[in-house]
Amino acid sequence: MTSKQEQKEVHHTNGVVLPIVSGSIDCLSSPDREHLVESLEFLEPEEVGVEVVVIESRANAKGVCEEDALLENGSQTTESDDTSTDRGPEPSSPLKETSFSIGLQVLFPFLLAGFGTVAAGMVLDMVQHWDVFKYVGEVFILVPALLGLKGNLEMTLASRLSTAANIGQMDTPKELWRMITGNMALIQVQATVVGFLASIAAVVFGWIPDGHFSIGHAILLCASSVATAFIASLVLGMIMIGVIIGSRKMGINPDNVATPIAASLGDLITLALLSGISWGLYIELEDKAYVNPLVFAFFVALLPLWIIIAKRNPATREVLYSGWEPVIIAMAISSVGGLILGKTVSDPNFAGMAVFTPVINGVGGNLVAVQASRISTYLHMSGMPGETSEVAPRKCPSPCRTFFSSDVNSQSARVLFLLVVPGHLVFLYTISSMRGGHTTLTLIFIVFYMTAALLQVFILLYIADWMVHWMWGRGLDPDNFSIPYLTALGDLLGTGFLALSFHILWLIGDRDTDVGD
Repeated sequence: MTSKQEQKEVHHTNGVVLPIVSGSIDCLSSPDREHLVESLEFLEPEEVGVEVVVIESRANAKGVCEEDALLENGSQTTESDDTSTDRGPEPSSPLKETSFSIGLQVLFPFLLAGFGTVAAGMVLDMVQHWDVFKYVGEVFILVPALLGLKGNLEMTLASRLSTAANIGQMDTPKELWRMITGNMALIQVQATVVGFLASIAAVVFGWIPDGHFSIGHAILLCASSVATAFIASLVLGMIMIGVIIGSRKMGINPDNVATPIAASLGDLITLALLSGISWGLYIELEDKAYVNPLVFAFFVALLPLWIIIAKRNPATREVLYSGWEPVIIAMAISSVGGLILGKTVSDPNFAGMAVFTPVINGVGGNLVAVQASRISTYLHMSGMPGETSEVAPRKCPSPCRTFFSSDVNSQSARVLFLLVVPGHLVFLYTISSMRGGHTTLTLIFIVFYMTAALLQVFILLYIADWMVHWMWGRGLDPDNFSIPYLTALGDLLGTGFLALSFHILWLIGDRDTDVGD
């Protein structure tokens, strides 16, 4: 004991030299941490005369250490840069953001994602008149389920990688490559399996009301669904990785931009692939019936390869075994929304609903995915899933606490909710300018549409606040489990509220269906 407290000191006991750590064990590099743990484990409980002092609490030191790994944001405030040890147990926010900075970062990817959903809506409005959609009506049931893959897989991937980037798990090329290969293999496994299950659900939901079953149509649905899910997930997964790496280098919080950009091209790419693949396979169905099973068998045959790659990566091995429940349940929820969509647009009086369905579902899913990703990163700053904390309550929060409290997550919820009306007005104007759909944008239609959109996002943000904390308290990583449920619920609520609005508008006399014919 020869100098100041900040210097490293040692005790000699039974030939063991132990450092006195100023700071937290968690802030040491991996080799240093492992060495210290091994040294501690060497001692027996009854040994005396050895004192290891750890200054600062684990939560505080972890927050300081991880904040150093986070990106610096130009609009961050400097008021909370103090890292003294007298802070409370509540972790600091991942980025010290104001409402303005949150809105500024979210706005561009939100609009980009919204225009992607507008383009998807225009595509759906056009392809709903194709023969494959007319004579194989179960394809409509596939639409929300496969579009929901961006929430089940790509947004979950974006949230997982955003958290990893924010806490410094993608800093070295080796770590980056390991995260990329493992996660890409994982989403290919999930896409293939979920695509197949979505086709089975479409066959069942199509068969139950009509009592009609066609083996040719069933194989067509399986081949179309698996091929679409596989190709779309491959393309979007690569885009997500580029976005997260790029946003980190540009000093932007990946949580604010990754999930909306995952959806900006997700709906358009997925719907275009589904329409094109199903149309092509439908043409071959009559003359070359063997093409459909061959396409299906090809993508299923690649499944063992992706499983082997995902199992070798520790970062994805757990999700490979335990991450199936949310994506499968989310697919089933989205399929119910697809059943509502198929039954509604099959009525010529409600054909105008098709162009708005991807928009309202996409906007709601994008906003709630941003909020879920932000809350998850916020909780990761305090420790690991399952650790009891004041920031992870198990009870349902009140709506006032979700939207009107002073914490950073309530602040972001208000910002995201306030984006709904101006965002949808821009998207509706775009659809009207391009003369899409079959409905004129009257004042009463806009009122009903906005009511449905606001109610959908309000419910989603409230459920996200409860669900992410509840999953965290149960030891489940919200990055892997929450977003599939939330986006699928967004599809169901959006489609249901929109169908209800169209039925009410029809009953009160707003029956204009000439636009776009």
